[in-house]
Amino acid sequence: MSLEEIKARIAKACAAAGRSPDDVQLIAVSKVQPDERVRDVLDQGHRLFGENRVQEAAGKWPAFRETYPDAQVHLIGPLQTNKVRPALRLFASIHSVDRPKLARAIARIAEEEGHRPEIFVQVNTGDESQKAGVSLDEADDLIALCRELSLNLVGLMCIPPVDEPPSLHFALLKKIAGRNGLKGLSMGMSGDFEEAIAQGATHIRVGSAIFGARDYG
Repeated sequence: MSLEEIKARIAKACAAAGRSPDDVQLIAVSKVQPDERVRDVLDQGHRLFGENRVQEAAGKWPAFRETYPDAQVHLIGPLQTNKVRPALRLFASIHSVDRPKLARAIARIAEEEGHRPEIFVQVNTGDESQKAGVSLDEADDLIALCRELSLNLVGLMCIPPVDEPPSLHFALLKKIAGRNGLKGLSMGMSGDFEEAIAQGATHIRVGSAIFGARDYG
């Protein structure tokens, strides 16, 4: 599949949901992708990308930005507190804030760095023990803390369990966002982004459908 085909599917899903395609940002997930594939998508004019790891992004994006200075990268994977400073220097947005310690570290270092990236609180909607994200019971408290810390909080993120209908989790995330007055919804990936758009996604994270299968070897 190609970038243009994904954009066409986004437009079709938005039309079905009575939404404008301009309200949905496509994050091209470039983690573990060869540079030539990423460069090809950049050359097609796309400028919003997602990475899972600070170290990988640090080895890739400074060089790309010399040629494509308007490219933006979002962190969509877990963030360790000892990686916050380099993360703030690399990423325009962090989608994976999931605990008070991390929120406080971002607030402190953002003040020192003079850079306040957009923040999404990641919610573990399936309460899966092996998955990152704040629990459902603690989500409202973490959202409140982010606001107390004056973080640039714009929304919520989730990754549904693989064995459950994703639309149920997208609807749950939308409900949590609504009661907390948040509009940003980072949800939906290559296999389910149409369902996410139907539930109000503002940011969808699509990797393999754009770049092809990842080679982890």
